[in-house]
Amino acid sequence: MRFLHRAIILTFIGCISLLWWHHHLSTPQQQDHLTFKEEIDVPLTFDALLHIQQVRRKTLRSFCRKKSKLTKLPATQKEASQLLSSIAVNHKLNFLYCKIPGTGVEEWDQLLEVILKNENVTVQVPVPYHQDFGNKMALSKYNLTSMEALLKAYTKVVFIRDPFHRLISAYMHRMADNLTFKEFIDYILYSGLKNASAEWTPLVKLCHPCLVQYNYIMMFGFLDNELHHLILRTGFPDNIQMPKFMDSKIQWTYSWLEEKMFNELSLVQKKRLCHFFQFDFAAFAFPRSLLWDLICISGNS
Repeated sequence: MRFLHRAIILTFIGCISLLWWHHHLSTPQQQDHLTFKEEIDVPLTFDALLHIQQVRRKTLRSFCRKKSKLTKLPATQKEASQLLSSIAVNHKLNFLYCKIPGTGVEEWDQLLEVILKNENVTVQVPVPYHQDFGNKMALSKYNLTSMEALLKAYTKVVFIRDPFHRLISAYMHRMADNLTFKEFIDYILYSGLKNASAEWTPLVKLCHPCLVQYNYIMMFGFLDNELHHLILRTGFPDNIQMPKFMDSKIQWTYSWLEEKMFNELSLVQKKRLCHFFQFDFAAFAFPRSLLWDLICISGNS
């Protein structure tokens, strides 16, 4: 029954995706663009997107000041490598990005592949001391000197997503566990942060935004516009063929799932989730977050 329950939900998500593709293929591009704007209220101008990035960074800086988070690399190679184990490196395009599943980073990887197919596309960023960093793909593989140089020189990107939506995504991708959503949440809360999977570990703990000081904070549900904005801001030509991202339509579906699964949890579970993700909620402004709006800041927690 539990497998059937989740299978029905996955089927619903699939149907929504197919309907969206049918609409996208049968509707003129301009009309689809306007509909997209009206449905999720995404600002489409370059200045508006730039302003959003400034607001997100300001919120993050405020969090880092108040919480006295780590802002410098540890003194030892082992500690630094453990801390930066989630940070990926792209040397041709001079990017560092936090690679956390279910946040949109998969779409980002796809976009980088599309860009890299054009051999003439490179981004010129001054790297201190003209160092040769080789072809390593994880920041944790470098020595402390190289880590510091890359953190200073490269454009840094982090992908964020509402914590409760991340939990739903992790649950839907773990169908073999044969747990109800309520049991799944109990498992997460019982396991705690120390043994948490990257699928639901708080982003602040994985991506260390007070140390890395990301240049761009990309929010799941808005990737179509925000990644195009990022590509233009970082010096790429505006004729690059951008892939079509599905995250905005999935976000709409997850809003429906959010209410359904939210109601399956007890008040105690919801309060404990507020505590579990407290730093993510403080560091990033998630619009229309059911857990945050109804529990975490309502006085119930």
